[in-house]
Amino acid sequence: MAGALILIVEDNDKNRKLVRDVLTFKGYEVIETETGEEGVRLARERSPRLVLMDIRLPGIDGVEALRRLRAEETTRGIPVMAMTASVMSEDRQKIMAAGFDGYQGKPIAVQDFVAAVAQLLARPPRPSA
Repeated sequence: MAGALILIVEDNDKNRKLVRDVLTFKGYEVIETETGEEGVRLARERSPRLVLMDIRLPGIDGVEALRRLRAEETTRGIPVMAMTASVMSEDRQKIMAAGFDGYQGKPIAVQDFVAAVAQLLARPPRPSA
């Protein structure tokens, strides 16, 4: 689904640049921010097809940002993939139980990451009600 708009919410410059570079190389349109609050605002305004959400962020964390996205009719259908350095199995279970649609550990494995993005974009939209 080349050309799809993807929102990156990541406070680490190097991680954000890597994800941005990989996605733009694959033909996706990218918008980005460093905070959960700004991520929620951009999702409302731009309606991306996918949000890539770091868990540890300044201000509200990724789990709280996801909760806010799911609480609003206009954003609840957007798939959200967690991206985190918390890679222990119990961390992954907690993150997925919070309602994320996917999970990628950091540092990302580029091929796995690109495949996971494509898989989430290929899913039918989540019902908004």
